[in-house]
Amino acid sequence: MKTRVGIEKARVYPTSLALDMNKLCAARAHDPADIRDVMMIDERAVNPPWEDPVTMAVNGANPMLSEDDRKNVDLLIVASESGVDQEKPLSTWVHRYLGLSPRCRNIEAKHACYGGTCGLQLAAAYLASPSAGPNSKALVVTSDQSRTHFGKPWEFVMGAGSVALLVSREPNLLEIELGKSGIYTNEVSDLTRPTSRVETGNSETSLLSYLDALENAVADYLARVGEPITYDYFKKNIYHIPFGGMTLRASRAALKQFGSFTKKQSDAIWEEKTRPSLRYARRMGGTYAASTFVALLSLVDHCEELRAGDRIGMFSYGSGSCAEFWSGLLGPAAKEVAKAAGLGALLAERKQISVREYEDCERERVAYIDSGDYEPSTDGLGGWYDEHYRGKRKLVFRGCQEHYRQYAWS
Repeated sequence: MKTRVGIEKARVYPTSLALDMNKLCAARAHDPADIRDVMMIDERAVNPPWEDPVTMAVNGANPMLSEDDRKNVDLLIVASESGVDQEKPLSTWVHRYLGLSPRCRNIEAKHACYGGTCGLQLAAAYLASPSAGPNSKALVVTSDQSRTHFGKPWEFVMGAGSVALLVSREPNLLEIELGKSGIYTNEVSDLTRPTSRVETGNSETSLLSYLDALENAVADYLARVGEPITYDYFKKNIYHIPFGGMTLRASRAALKQFGSFTKKQSDAIWEEKTRPSLRYARRMGGTYAASTFVALLSLVDHCEELRAGDRIGMFSYGSGSCAEFWSGLLGPAAKEVAKAAGLGALLAERKQISVREYEDCERERVAYIDSGDYEPSTDGLGGWYDEHYRGKRKLVFRGCQEHYRQYAWS
């Protein structure tokens, strides 16, 4: 009997602060139409100084997990390119504060924006193997935040956020089609984070590498499927979203593997199959490894025509590089799972901040990031900590003592 494995539940933590791109464009003397219509970004997520990749991971996953889930998760993978320690993994803190079983493998995985998809595929392979127990589940969490980029051309595509995926043999949201996956790996130094403060690279090289990897990964997928298929094999298509406008280029590149299309035809296909996946991404900015799963929830929430069993094509690209094109079948309770995730409501709850407040948050983070002893401020931002955190049992970062990071419930 075929083993069915996939995403049972999902939850996004979109941070608690948001910066309107019109405000940032005005402050940087940049044409807002370029960001709104070409980059396809309306807002970006911002973290207050008392949040970091650990708190985002925990605050994303915690509301989703039942006590049975916590007992049965025996594999935890936290994917991040925003690690806070070069030895101790994020996953150990996440394991502790989520109250997972001590009989749980845990690891932090790093591969740029591909890490989350890689973690999901590894979790699926584990659950489909004899090694997993009858009640075993896996938890895959992505958690990232941008470095500081004041005044840089790419400042507008930055962001933050986490996604938590509960993976099990009850794929209520999305069943992974085991074996239907195309891979492409190629060493390229396109983007890099060489220090705790620096995030740099060549954006043109990265975009070209993304498109090359996509074409090769799709070709490998088709070869593995081993039968002639057309572009309408997929009900919808999701592509990694460094910024929304990139998905239009991605769709055109992927379609080359299915025949010849005019620009008008290819743009219409993108409009139908991919554009609905951008609704939430437009309000978060760059979310790195989380972006494809944010897009999945957007599709389910905004496409009334989707039905259980519909096939979704998914593409993930990670700088460096590795890419994967894979497919999943929409689960029987996908609408209910997406509704429970409540991402639209979470986005609406965020505090809208000024450019000055955004810059103050980033400057404080940069000032303290390598310090061994400090405590982030919880004042400022119009009393946001007291309003949104105090007494709400959210995990917060309390600072460092002799380089040991301190966390507590608000």
